[in-house]
Amino acid sequence: MTTLAGQRVLITGASRGIGLGVARAFVGAGAEVFILAEHAEVHEAARTIGAMAFQVDVTDPRTIADALASAGGLDVLVNNAGLERITPVADTGSEAVELFRRIMEINVTGMAIVTGEALKSMETGGRIVNTASIWGRIGEPLFGAYVASKHAVIGLTKTWAKELGPRGIRVNAVAPGWVRTEAAVRSARVLAARSGKSEGEIIAGVEAAQPLSGGLMEPDDIAGAYLFLGSNASANITGQTLGIDRGEVPW
Repeated sequence: MTTLAGQRVLITGASRGIGLGVARAFVGAGAEVFILAEHAEVHEAARTIGAMAFQVDVTDPRTIADALASAGGLDVLVNNAGLERITPVADTGSEAVELFRRIMEINVTGMAIVTGEALKSMETGGRIVNTASIWGRIGEPLFGAYVASKHAVIGLTKTWAKELGPRGIRVNAVAPGWVRTEAAVRSARVLAARSGKSEGEIIAGVEAAQPLSGGLMEPDDIAGAYLFLGSNASANITGQTLGIDRGEVPW
């Protein structure tokens, strides 16, 4: 059991899904947890797990700075906020272009903004864990912006590990496979509609590509990876991306 008593942890995009599962795990490990999301539901999520909430858009530098200043010093930052939508390359309409821009702003620029502000109060021994994706290693038709953003997350993880290593701050990433979240279910529905298959067939195809059986993972199934990278159990690991996908994508 990983113990993080006395550690202060901020998790973005934690009102539901993977972020909420990770927050719950850190609370269970004894940490003082702050969760951040742009929607009001973050307050109820925080009450449910015994955390403190900030309702903030990660792409807004001023409000991020205010939130992190009120949180005080951090030991661990989990950059989990993300947006996943289809962005077909042939769609050049204004709404499509704006959606592509918004995905990159949240998944990449927002992550950089939060990290930069968190570093102002993070001392030697600090840990940063970024949420990437198995799609940060491969391509996936129709999801260009999301795939590009997750490739960027892995690249920034490597870069920041070298940049922050001299300060004694470690930076790693977790790359989840298919986890049963609102975003994943939506993507499966979109893929089904465009392929003429059922959602069940799409999910069956995902499961068939995984050497380990068990269906779609749940958020709690991958939370241990974040605890590991956010604790001293991984003291000599930095710049790495840990794939949690039941073997779907060789790393």
